[in-house]
Amino acid sequence: MTRRVLTVAGAQMGPVLRADSKAATVARMVDLMRQAAGRSCDLIVFPELAMTTFFPRWFIEDQAELDSFYEFTMPSAETQPLFDTARECGIGFHLGYAEVDGEHRFNTAILVDKTGEIVAKYRKIHLPGHAENEPDREFQHLEKRYFEVGNLGFPVWNTMGGKLGMLICNDRRWPEAFRVLGLQGVELVLIGYNTPTLNGHAFEPPHLRIHHNLLTLQAGAYQNGCWVVGVAKAGYEDGVHMMGSSAIVTPNGEIAALASTLEDELIIADCDLDAGAYIKANIFNFAAHRRTEHYGLIVETTGTVEPQGT
Repeated sequence: MTRRVLTVAGAQMGPVLRADSKAATVARMVDLMRQAAGRSCDLIVFPELAMTTFFPRWFIEDQAELDSFYEFTMPSAETQPLFDTARECGIGFHLGYAEVDGEHRFNTAILVDKTGEIVAKYRKIHLPGHAENEPDREFQHLEKRYFEVGNLGFPVWNTMGGKLGMLICNDRRWPEAFRVLGLQGVELVLIGYNTPTLNGHAFEPPHLRIHHNLLTLQAGAYQNGCWVVGVAKAGYEDGVHMMGSSAIVTPNGEIAALASTLEDELIIADCDLDAGAYIKANIFNFAAHRRTEHYGLIVETTGTVEPQGT
């Protein structure tokens, strides 16, 4: 049997500052793309909101400044070099960015194939943070102010030789997000994130936050028999330390590649898309073994939990 192997590069990025131009950041990304292509990668995965600083950490009242962080078209003049390089080098890419669609704004990721064509789009569903300025915070987390809840669901696409899905940052913490992809037979999940080493609102030890990040990636991979590529921004970004810890995880939940710096860095793995077949057919054979009718709980949309039966 011919193995279906997709060689994937996770393109961790060091800090992108508020003062940095998109053109300068895209130039860094193009350089990473060329490095990945030179190492025979089929796909490169960039972080969430890859081309800008993580702007939800500020309460921004100037609409023109706020708009500067978004993309109103894709590709845009500033992002076109990514598409041109993909086509030239024969490498696909995953890109996280802030999207304007008419009067709506989303935290979005797209997948572009080796011909430079957009083949998939996902909009972040599990938005963390808050909607109003909270001046007592060390830094803000205003995703609920700047983005709407994604409206495209959790699709899986047959592309690039496999079944691919996408999540964004906080989505990775919710097992049902992975499970919806898993129920569709996903083989590779691409995730960009921007996670600070310190919470900024309540204390959590940095080592525990890094542990939880890797735990969610590994559990999502194993419980759904799929590869997971989690790619972050890292280092001190406008005074906030971003954890990095980008990783590629096998369908067995093992870490195949892990970032070792807090800078621009490629992590690479040969992802055998059939490696999760045993898990899907046996341990987590949903059709044979999954019995939701006996869970005994109904979770209401309000979040309350009510026992059913005895």
